[in-house]
Order: sequence, then C-alpha cells, then structure tokens
Amino acid sequence: MNEPHRTVEVEHKDVQHKSDSSMVASTFIKYAAYIIIFFGFLYFLVKYVFPKF
Repeated sequence: MNEPHRTVEVEHKDVQHKSDSSMVASTFIKYAAYIIIFFGFLYFLVKYVFPKF
C-alpha cells in the first residue's frame, strides 16, 4: 500500500478571445443593412405588387 509519491506537472492554458470592435461593428452594420433591405423589399411587395392581383 505504500506507493512512492509522484510529481505531476499540470499545464494551464489561459485562452483569451480577442475581439476587434471595428470588426464587430462592421459585421453589425452589414447584417443591419441586409435586414433593412429585406423588409424594404417586403414592404414594396405588399404595398405595390400584391394589390394588383
């Protein structure tokens, strides 16, 4: 039952996620523009195209 003591080396890694705020802002603006264009297209369909049927 007497086992010799073993030394165990444990490696710790600190992961730091770096986020570029300009990259986040440009991505937000891009998707906001997609959403505005999408809803603008839907508005155009509902207002002008669908009443003609």
